[in-house]
Amino acid sequence: MSRTQPALAPPASTTLPAAAAVHRLTYLSPLGEIRIEGTDEAVSSILFADTAMPEGWPESNPFVHASLQGAQHDAEDAGIPAALRQCRLQLDEYFRGERKTFDFPYVFAGTTFQRAVWAELAAVPYATSRSYKDLAIAVGSERAVRAVGSANGRNKLTIVLPCHRIIGSGGKLTGYAGGLWRKEWLLRHEARYAD
Repeated sequence: MSRTQPALAPPASTTLPAAAAVHRLTYLSPLGEIRIEGTDEAVSSILFADTAMPEGWPESNPFVHASLQGAQHDAEDAGIPAALRQCRLQLDEYFRGERKTFDFPYVFAGTTFQRAVWAELAAVPYATSRSYKDLAIAVGSERAVRAVGSANGRNKLTIVLPCHRIIGSGGKLTGYAGGLWRKEWLLRHEARYAD
């Protein structure tokens, strides 16, 4: 079953209400622990817990999430907002190769330039890549390649805003906050499930 939705639209809001309670959820992905944060209304952060490659990975991948084997999350869901549950479900589908884009509610906060870069990230199609220079040109700042790299590094919606699809001009894998080994895995994963 292939789920292909339109690319993420810019969020309705770029900030969380000041008094909003923040909820946290740990998601065990094939690439390790991912920490998801958000409010009752939207997800605000999806980040890998570390950058280190587990010893023996991938041959002895210790990260097998129960939901990837079809188990239910019911026991874990008490008090977890719908946005975070939707995020977890869509990450499950992504890792199974069934989802190419994400459509759960999310928010992000950053400078005007960072938000422009992140909006362009959302437009990079599944199983494709762009260079940092391509992204700089797309946001109207051709010489701002390093600033684009910095904005990518501050992206708090990893995988969803696919900064792993941004590569060096010569095709070299560079700069990924979750570790280059994860960037390589994500690109290979997407190539495997590309239509």
